Amino acid sequence: MTHWIDSWGTLNPTPCQESIDWAKTQPDWQTAWNNCERGDWMLHRLARNMGEWGSPAHRKLVLAACQCARLALPYVAEGEKRPLLAIELAERWAKGEAISREQLRNAADAAYTSDAAYAAYAAYASATADAAHKKPLKECADIIRKAYPEAP
Repeated sequence: MTHWIDSWGTLNPTPCQESIDWAKTQPDWQTAWNNCERGDWMLHRLARNMGEWGSPAHRKLVLAACQCARLALPYVAEGEKRPLLAIELAERWAKGEAISREQLRNAADAAYTSDAAYAAYAAYASATADAAHKKPLKECADIIRKAYPEAP
């Protein structure tokens, strides 16, 4: 017997095995969406349907992702402003303010190369191993569900 999640194996990139195994415990896609406590999994799925670069669907996803990214800011070293500035720039772009693609790329590069990017990555990486870090993933899932109450 096939399960609704079986078609996900054809997605590119393929979702992680952990998300597939969890989804198999859910009776349908909407129930899985409603019960998911991993915002990263939800963002992965949404990214598959974001539309063309700059489209309204893409901008909506960027705004939701920025809200999730703000959850990592407490892990940023005091005085390190590049990640916040990158998030704010992405939010301005998503809201339709005149921001060039080059400005966005430069902000993303600055955030990625900062120590804050490593801190945020470390916080994310430890989330699957440490129950205390699961809270931001759940908060991210709640943010995503608020923006997308219906499963995409």
